[in-house]
Amino acid sequence: MGPNRKATLILTMFFACALVPSLSAQQTLEPDQLPLSSSASAHGGYLRVPPRLLGPNPATAAVAAALAPDTVATFSGSYVTGPVTARQHWSFTMIGHGPSLAATTTINAPIIPVSLDLRNADGTPRFVNGHRLFYDVTPFIAPLLASPMFQNAIYSSSSRATQFQDAVQRAEFFHSAPSGWHTLLKPVVKAKRVMTLLAGSYKFATKSDGSCCAYVLVDSSTFVGKLLPPSTTDTKTVVGAALHAGNITTKDLATFFFPNTFLFSGTQNFFIVGFHTFLSEPGNTLNGNRQKQFVLNFSSWVTPFVFFGDAFQDVTAVSHEVAESVNDPFLGNTTPWWKAPNGQCQNVLETGDVVEDLPNATFPVVLKGKAYHPQNEALLEWFERQKPSHALGAAYSYPDEKLLISLSPLEKPGCP
Repeated sequence: MGPNRKATLILTMFFACALVPSLSAQQTLEPDQLPLSSSASAHGGYLRVPPRLLGPNPATAAVAAALAPDTVATFSGSYVTGPVTARQHWSFTMIGHGPSLAATTTINAPIIPVSLDLRNADGTPRFVNGHRLFYDVTPFIAPLLASPMFQNAIYSSSSRATQFQDAVQRAEFFHSAPSGWHTLLKPVVKAKRVMTLLAGSYKFATKSDGSCCAYVLVDSSTFVGKLLPPSTTDTKTVVGAALHAGNITTKDLATFFFPNTFLFSGTQNFFIVGFHTFLSEPGNTLNGNRQKQFVLNFSSWVTPFVFFGDAFQDVTAVSHEVAESVNDPFLGNTTPWWKAPNGQCQNVLETGDVVEDLPNATFPVVLKGKAYHPQNEALLEWFERQKPSHALGAAYSYPDEKLLISLSPLEKPGCP
């Protein structure tokens, strides 16, 4: 996802950010407290987190391999790139049902809001200038629900108002998709969760009145360890607790939603705002020993100019991760190697990565007088190397059909 950064966690997306006014010079900052300003050197980003296998299937390997997994509704397709690439036959799996069914598929989309409890190194509650360091996600839930991720808006790919990710998918299959074909998300806000972090694993900035918080930076390894369960019996991680409470199921596309929470690794000025992945755990006799697969993403709400500039705003990260989850839910949709105009080099169907660093990467959508900023997405036809594109308007990107105007150059593995 980042330029030639292929590791367990792969950093992506580079955005320069404008500087905004800092806190009053009279305020004394804690050693791990940052000024209320965005950083000219900070770049936004994403992680590529491999699927997490939580245990072997009790069925024999041969039997397990023959069983369809217990997971969200999906459909599959294939394409041929021809002699321009060494490998010519490719396949993909996406969330929903194929256009040939001419039906609307509704996917449960639980939203698990997660607040941050920032504590002292010894685990005791932490106070700064008389304010408890507890970052409540609550104020951001209603704006998320009111956004084009879950509300209908007008798009050229649909004869009726629809959701953002559905509009993108319809653009990909526009010439084979009947007007009644849709893949819609049904959001349900589940029990709020809390991620507790000890001093040394985070940095923070308070609001102008000194209360918590304007934004929080979290060590990426600590964050992933606190979020994803290490075993089927875990109830201490955020996802583990939600799973055991029945807040997420195999039939869902779940979003673990955080307030202005950005991850860092080492001393580099790359900060991650989201990732998508899935958990796989053994089946049982109740589901015929089918392997259980839970598709989920971590996404942060982003208030413009609190840390980054305005390249990220409100649902930019959520739209990026939801759209990529729909297009590649199991991280297995390999493609010919591609190099995007933003310099990204990959061989997977990561639709958001292709356009994330381009001018006008977001596409403003106004609902009830408020502008939201979902990110444009590269279409399947760009990865298929179709020329001309068979998508809506012969486009390679959507909703802005003019953002991508050409295919990637032919690339060898790793884009040497």
